[in-house]
Amino acid sequence: MPRMKVLTERELRNIVPLDMMVVQCVEDAFSSLATKTVAMPPILRLDIPEHRGEVDVKTAYVPGLETFAIKISPGFFNNPQIGLPSTNGMMVLLSSKTGLVQALLLDNGYLTDVRTAAAGAVAAKYLARKDASVAAVLGAGNQARLQLQALALVRPIREARIWARNASKAKMVAQELSALLKFPVGAYEDAMQAVAGAHIVVTTTPADKPILKSSWLEAGQHVTAIGSDAEHKNEIEPAAIKRADLYVADSLKQTRLLGELRHAIALGTVSEDAKFTELGEIVAGLKAGRTKDAQITIADLTGTGIQDTAIASLAFARSVAAKAGSEFES
Repeated sequence: MPRMKVLTERELRNIVPLDMMVVQCVEDAFSSLATKTVAMPPILRLDIPEHRGEVDVKTAYVPGLETFAIKISPGFFNNPQIGLPSTNGMMVLLSSKTGLVQALLLDNGYLTDVRTAAAGAVAAKYLARKDASVAAVLGAGNQARLQLQALALVRPIREARIWARNASKAKMVAQELSALLKFPVGAYEDAMQAVAGAHIVVTTTPADKPILKSSWLEAGQHVTAIGSDAEHKNEIEPAAIKRADLYVADSLKQTRLLGELRHAIALGTVSEDAKFTELGEIVAGLKAGRTKDAQITIADLTGTGIQDTAIASLAFARSVAAKAGSEFES
């Protein structure tokens, strides 16, 4: 009888830490999106506005991979007020040959958090200055923590700043990260001051109005926006898209509909059919990334199904090697 593996969040945390192998896994996924005939349907989305809730379902099949994932990813942003995490979810891994379920990954959103942080690291690797050492993170949630950890894997970060609407939370996160990462992380009460002089700026919030102004951007800065993954979300002032020397999308189909680019198009800041580079094209060497230190670059990351298939496949392979998880007849 076919057997299915079940992995809990605790087991997945043990076998899939945020490390360079995970970053490489996501980097390879970006390259595959640009070089292979990947089947990646549009995101299936459900909104539950009365509870600030949303549910995304993402998937992708990559030719040559033995498995593909289907991910269910809820985000309920009032949850922290009642002591619950804002994100949750699970992934189902299926055989690409038979369609049979191979594994149920009960990660509570952990794998999504890790692959999102890894995507931020890939963006910084190809778009930030090689000597980038000062990072500013707007937001103080779990993704803010992970994005900074991921940046430290690919750039020589020696100082970081945290800003959030909740100043006390920003202070707490800054203290935690200072101890964890062994370099100073300061909490800022003013977002503009946090951004000033930073080499890399990462926005990690569910904001529906811009928290990063175009006029704040300085020559040489790189911005990674990860919060705008729905039509109503908007972290970066649309004028910044036009001001940037290089705007890069994880998927142009998605950023035109869901990302920061959507708002620039809606306001007429850029045309609807404007051509932009995708991150996978840069990773695969098909297009150029940053070419000058003085350039302002922006990466618009909405999260793609191929990243979920990649991280789920990696988790399954590691579970087999570590003999982790429980098996059941399916």
